[in-house]
Amino acid sequence: MMNFYIGVAALLSTIILYLLSKRMYRIYKSPFTLPILTTTMTIVVLLLAFQIPYQTYMIGGKWLDQLLGPVVVALAFPLYKQFKLLKTYIIPILTGVFVGSIIGICSGLLLVKWMNFEEMIMYSISAKSVTTPVAMDITQSLGGVSSLAAAFVMIAGIGGASLGPLILHYSRIHLPIAKGIGMGTASHAIGTSRAMENSELEGAVSTVSMTVSAIVVAILTPLLIVMIL
Repeated sequence: MMNFYIGVAALLSTIILYLLSKRMYRIYKSPFTLPILTTTMTIVVLLLAFQIPYQTYMIGGKWLDQLLGPVVVALAFPLYKQFKLLKTYIIPILTGVFVGSIIGICSGLLLVKWMNFEEMIMYSISAKSVTTPVAMDITQSLGGVSSLAAAFVMIAGIGGASLGPLILHYSRIHLPIAKGIGMGTASHAIGTSRAMENSELEGAVSTVSMTVSAIVVAILTPLLIVMIL
């Protein structure tokens, strides 16, 4: 029964913090006030300040975590609405996703190798740019640490959602299709939710990119690890 109350408290506190963060984002719109960023940072600070173990928080947090799958599936609706347009640009989208996936894998692997971390970290960071369930499966198959992979996925997602629009703006990339490819390939579902705020087309392209990227990363990661090692 105590676990039930702890779970309800963790769930409600997370939802309340997110709603407050959304309200703050409407008032002070900035890449650094994105609700997912401010909510995550606030929860981390609270857990550290009150010395609450992560496992205790996840008694309720896992209920939200289990909704990740349905949320990703729900992204198929704008994909369906924009299907004809996406079909027209399928070759540029696939090319962009393929190149972006390779860069996403290699950037993590080369950084870890340059900093002389152990191979376990390399296996865990390699799939950082795909959605959490896929990244954890890839990491397990390679012999990495799934929980560490999930942390890298969150960093990639939040970092992309926060800084991605700025990077795209200063890189003079303004086409919705190009922006969607970048956000979906580099920042999976979190980046896609950010792309949805800009336009339905950008969000639909980001959804396609996120899905194709997961397939490409799953296939290429073992090969690239062998080449870089």
